[in-house]
Amino acid sequence: MKQEDDSELRTQLARLRQEHRDLDAAIEALHNAPGSDLLQVQRLKKRKLVLRDRIIQIEDQLTPDIIA
Repeated sequence: MKQEDDSELRTQLARLRQEHRDLDAAIEALHNAPGSDLLQVQRLKKRKLVLRDRIIQIEDQLTPDIIA
């Protein structure tokens, strides 16, 4: 069952990383567009930060604890 959990986490991690990259591209496009909506850019940046935090959580779950 541990392998299934890891597999599910890795799938979720890949999806979140892709969404993070997509948001990065969207933010860049909006930022460079004339008359861009700054509020929309801020919302996308906030969503990107939430995704980053979730990505870090999942990576920590997948990384085994090493006792020094």
